[in-house]
Amino acid sequence: MAAIPDSETTETQAYLPDFCAAGTVFVVVLIAELVAILLTLAAYDTPGMFLIELARTSLFIVWLAVLGSVVMCLFRDRLESAGKTRAFVLSFIVLEVLCVGLAEIAFQITSVYGESVIIQDSHSRYLLRTFAISSIVIALAMRYLYISSEWRRSIVLEAQARISALQALIRPHFLFNSMNTIASLTRTDPRQAEEAVEDLSDLLRANLGGSGARTSIKEELEVAAIYQRIEKLRLGDRLNVRWNVADLPMRALIPSLTIQPLLENAIYHGIELLPDGGEVTVTGVRDGKYIDITMANPVATDRERTTGGNKMALANIRQRFELAYGARATVDVEIDGTNYSVRLRFPYEQSQA
Repeated sequence: MAAIPDSETTETQAYLPDFCAAGTVFVVVLIAELVAILLTLAAYDTPGMFLIELARTSLFIVWLAVLGSVVMCLFRDRLESAGKTRAFVLSFIVLEVLCVGLAEIAFQITSVYGESVIIQDSHSRYLLRTFAISSIVIALAMRYLYISSEWRRSIVLEAQARISALQALIRPHFLFNSMNTIASLTRTDPRQAEEAVEDLSDLLRANLGGSGARTSIKEELEVAAIYQRIEKLRLGDRLNVRWNVADLPMRALIPSLTIQPLLENAIYHGIELLPDGGEVTVTGVRDGKYIDITMANPVATDRERTTGGNKMALANIRQRFELAYGARATVDVEIDGTNYSVRLRFPYEQSQA
C-alpha cells in the first residue's frame, strides 16, 4: 500500500493548475481568445474592420496567454512553495509584469513598423489602458483559479476522509468472529491459532497503516488472500474462492483497498447468507492498455442484509477510481438472478519499483 505514498498529499497541496499540461494551455488560449473577441466587440466602430481588429487584438492577447502559461509552468513549484495566498499574489504580479512588458514591446515594434502594426494611442495611455484591462482580467482569472483550487482540494480531502473511514471501519462483526475463531483454535489447534493471529495482524496493518494512493495488484491480492484465510477458518467448506488472476500483471498499479473490500462484501452479503455457502470467483485479465478485474458471488434470493455496507464500499471505490483515472475507469455492478458481480476496468499503469 506504499507504492506511491505521497501522491495524494501532493495533489492536496497543489494550489495552481498544471500550466505544463496541454489541456490547461488549451483552456488558457481559449479564454484568451474569448477576451480578445469581447474587447474587439467593445471597441468596434468601423464597418468591415472587425476581423482585422480581432486579428490584431488576438495576436497580442494570445501571445500573452501562451507566454504566461510558459512562465507559470517554469515557476509553478517556486510559487507554490511560498504558500497558498502568496502563490496567487505572486502569480498576479508575475503575469502583470509580463503583460506590461509585452505591451511595451508591442508599442516599440509599432513605432518601428508603423505601417504593419498600428496602435492608435499615446505611449503612456496605451500602457495604462493595458495595465488596467489586464489587471481586471488577471484578477478575475486568479479568483477563478483560487475557487477552483479550493473546490479541488475539498474533493480530495473528502476522498481522503472516506479512505480513512474505510480503513478504520473494518466491520466489528468480522473482528468479533475472528477473535472467537482464534479463541476456539487456541484449545484445539494452537499452531493454527498463532497463524490466524499473524494473519489478522497483517490485515489490520494493511487496512489501518497504509496511506498510499495506489499499490501493486500483487500486494492487493496478498491482502485479499489474508482476509480469505481468516474467513476460511470460520466458514470452512462453505467458503471457496477461485482466483483466475494468472494473466494479471502483478506490478500494475491499482487504488489501494479495492479488492479486499469487494471480497468482504461478497462473503458478508453473499456466502454467509447461503446455508451451503458458495464460491467467489475473481477473474483478472489485461486488455491492451486496460485491466479488467471481475468479482462474482452467489446471493440468497430470500435473505438480505439490512445494512448498506456494500454500497458504501462501492461508492468509495468509484470515487477513488474517478480521482485516479477520471472517465477512463469504470466500476460496474451486475445482478443476474442469484449472481452478483462487480467489474473494475482501469488503465494499465506499472510500478517502477
